[in-house]
Amino acid sequence: MHVHILGICGSFMGGIAAIAKSLGHHVTGSDTNVYPPMSTQLESLGIDLTQGFDTKQFSPTPDIVVIGNAMSRGNPAVEYVLDRNLPYTSGPQWLLDNLLKDRWVIAASGTHGKTTTSSMIAWILESTGLNPGFLIGGVPENFGVSARVGVSPFFVIEADEYDSAFFDKRSKFIHYRPRTLVINNLEFDHADIFDDLAAIKKQFHHVIRTVPSTGLVIYPEHDENVNDLIQQGCWSDIQTLGSLSNAICEKQQNAWHVSLIEADGSKFDVLHHGKLVGCVEWKLIGEHNVNNAVMAIAAAHNAGVQIADAIAALASFENVKRRMETKGIVNNIIVYDDFAHHPTAIQTTLDGLRKKVGNARIIAILEPRSNTMKMGVHKYTLAQSWQLADEVHIFEPPNLDWSLSEMVANSEVNVHLYQNTKAIVDTVSASAKSGDHILIMSNGGFNGIHDEILAALRKN
Repeated sequence: MHVHILGICGSFMGGIAAIAKSLGHHVTGSDTNVYPPMSTQLESLGIDLTQGFDTKQFSPTPDIVVIGNAMSRGNPAVEYVLDRNLPYTSGPQWLLDNLLKDRWVIAASGTHGKTTTSSMIAWILESTGLNPGFLIGGVPENFGVSARVGVSPFFVIEADEYDSAFFDKRSKFIHYRPRTLVINNLEFDHADIFDDLAAIKKQFHHVIRTVPSTGLVIYPEHDENVNDLIQQGCWSDIQTLGSLSNAICEKQQNAWHVSLIEADGSKFDVLHHGKLVGCVEWKLIGEHNVNNAVMAIAAAHNAGVQIADAIAALASFENVKRRMETKGIVNNIIVYDDFAHHPTAIQTTLDGLRKKVGNARIIAILEPRSNTMKMGVHKYTLAQSWQLADEVHIFEPPNLDWSLSEMVANSEVNVHLYQNTKAIVDTVSASAKSGDHILIMSNGGFNGIHDEILAALRKN
């Protein structure tokens, strides 16, 4: 079958392309941003790519057109498909029809931690010989690819709440039909498609409705929004993660808990049913990653993995690219790249780094790039998110709908605003000293600022 994908270079649609190719389909696609690394990855699979959406790409006519959620009415390729009544579908629906309907789906959802948690689950299953399939919105270092079919019944997927397509405004994860569902947390985000938190909860409850009675829902008992969600109705088994401060919880016999050995989260004990079942010692840091790890252990255990084996697998887990990824070290100055773009993610990332480095200086660099951030939804909480840094440098994009200047006036930490990234590079590289930690946070490429700062540090 000839599968043609519109918007193929996004992480999700690129994963769909790789899976379709593995299933034996002839795959082609197009996008406006056809450039490495995704273009290189797809071309290495033998997938022909078209730059832009000229209608000539439909010759020869494909058997099915998979339309990414970045596509909208008015796009010439979309209009061509509709005018000629070509068969089309969304990425999530195609995945369900062609793969997921026959698999045990383990889905990792939530506002934060989806990519990391799904990567952990996939690695645990891989380490124990289960050879899972997976589709993850990032590149797990242990695998080097974001998607594969796998050969076992298990398929691990990052369950995104973003919409499916211009013709299907339901969240992607509605199509996944998970047997094991992880809900890491729940906050307001994606203000470009959701009016409020209640609208997001509605979508999450839709996916809860699809989990079979013999399935499992795993969530943190201390998250009020998730608790409210569960109270709306849950027809499956439940396991919870207790808070870090409550290592033994008598009322939750099913609960998982952790007890930190190292404050930065690099070493911690795991408890199940109130009993110590093992110790994780690994490369990651941060309370959020500790929570992600226990969620992953619980999900893998539900798939039949022994707890001790899951814990052992995490010792060799390599984090996903752009999650506290060390980009380079120059004169004992460490430069990190992190995907954090929501106040909670910024705060938890800084908290983990602070507990690791102690009193060493942390220089935070932030690009408020997400649609939600640009709309000003988080403007009243953003300043509090970086208080564990020693100084903050913020790139102010020209299309911001609110004033960063007014917001940063309330910050206890010294904050600098910039209209271009070169000024950030010049300022930070000139002032950085041996022992400093430079943490760059953005959900985009940030104009290659990571390499620019490393180059400037070497020069200086």
